[in-house]
Amino acid sequence: MNITLETIDKIMQDCTLCPRRCHADRISEKPGFCGQGAEITAARAALHFWEEPCISGSCGSGTVFFSGCSLQCVYCQNRQIALGRTGRSISLERLAEIFLELQEKKAANINLVTAGHFLPQVAYSLELAKQLGLTLPVVYNTGSYEEVSSLRMLEGLVDIYLPDLKYRSPELSAKYSNAPDYFEKAAAAIEEMYRQTGSLVFDPETGLMKRGVIVRHLLLPGQSRDSKQILRYLHNTYKNDISVSIMNQFTPLADANLPQELNRRVTTEEYDKILSFGERIGIEQGYYQEGETAAESFIPPFDCEGI
Repeated sequence: MNITLETIDKIMQDCTLCPRRCHADRISEKPGFCGQGAEITAARAALHFWEEPCISGSCGSGTVFFSGCSLQCVYCQNRQIALGRTGRSISLERLAEIFLELQEKKAANINLVTAGHFLPQVAYSLELAKQLGLTLPVVYNTGSYEEVSSLRMLEGLVDIYLPDLKYRSPELSAKYSNAPDYFEKAAAAIEEMYRQTGSLVFDPETGLMKRGVIVRHLLLPGQSRDSKQILRYLHNTYKNDISVSIMNQFTPLADANLPQELNRRVTTEEYDKILSFGERIGIEQGYYQEGETAAESFIPPFDCEGI
């Protein structure tokens, strides 16, 4: 799908990109639920080494962190940018230049983090960058609260999808993300992502991922039952045609005003039990985290580097 400037303006004048469908006129600088107007705002563009090994590799993923978010989880570790507190406005042409600059730095790929509320602008910039020589695989890194119709703008532009599947329970998604329909929307979004990319493809020499879907699930304190339901759903639906990344890096940030039950880290016992469950039901294509990953030091500085 070729995105034109006229298409972008039309979408931004009555924004229904995400399931919030807030109908904001973002052209008139009335921000949507995501907190953003029509102009792209980003907070960092740099090599990032903390993704899954097949994404970061040894050279780093060329990651662009966009400001704002349509989900606004109460525990978000990137809340500084999710709430739109930091970032710099850039043009469509500048974003295409950033992609090419990351390619010049020998990035393994271009990694778009929380770009859904700028999706038509990003699609336009990707098309422009590809015309100017961008050849790297493109990763779309999302919380998955997406509309299928919006994701179709990315068909042919994105090679790898890196979606979250945060909750199965509508009660949990309502409480922590104000999105009781999260699972319904995220499951449909992941199905569309899989339709676009198909099964996993890796470079046999480097081990880097070239195409496919990795679904991330962040274990929350005390929510092992929900996590098991998510893992069972993913395996029953996709078998090992996708990869599942089970994460223990939940970090209770001091300024987040979290519910009491989230004011702790996930225990080793909780995490080990979920890993054992995943192995028991037959998940073979997957990733897990080792060591002290639940730490604020793993959150990158959103200092507008590379923007």
